[in-house]
Amino acid sequence: MPKVGMEEIRRRQLIEATIASIHDVGFSEASVSRIAATAGVSAGIVHHYFEDKGELLEATMRQLAVNLSNSVVRRQRAAKTPAHRLMAVVDGNLGPELFRAEAVSAWLAFWSQVPTNPRLARIQTVIIRRLHSNLVHALRPFLREPEVQHVAHDLACLVDGIWLRAALNPDGPNGADARRAAIEFITSRLSIKIGETPWTS
Repeated sequence: MPKVGMEEIRRRQLIEATIASIHDVGFSEASVSRIAATAGVSAGIVHHYFEDKGELLEATMRQLAVNLSNSVVRRQRAAKTPAHRLMAVVDGNLGPELFRAEAVSAWLAFWSQVPTNPRLARIQTVIIRRLHSNLVHALRPFLREPEVQHVAHDLACLVDGIWLRAALNPDGPNGADARRAAIEFITSRLSIKIGETPWTS
């Protein structure tokens, strides 16, 4: 009889192995057998928890999206001022717990598949809409329409661009570089001071 909670543990293990495999060998070469070997299990175990590679890849992208959402929410709960609520969204999307090499590689790989993979495209659409909605809400204390929409769009492009640059360039921006760029954009565009946030990054 399987242990209680073992399915969730095993699924998470396979998702982490998928992220590592994509980072090591790329999206197309991250086969079920390769992922299984990385996880230290048989390919049969992978198929026990996931119908096929497509389902595993979808679950992996969903988990990355959940990690991203949790990162934002954790900072939003700690934010006390409008400026900090804005930075909660930005820092939550660029947090050091997210900005690791394996995750960056995985995001780039998934983005490359979005135009031709409807399942991954749906996940990416949710991510884009959530980021825009969070930014618009956080920017309302500082801006009126339609400027709030324009700045939210520009800031989202900055966040996406930082991730893309990090994925394409081994010497690209790290979490600290990304945060500095975002703060410079916000302070110059909104003419506000951020101050020290309740979180470190």
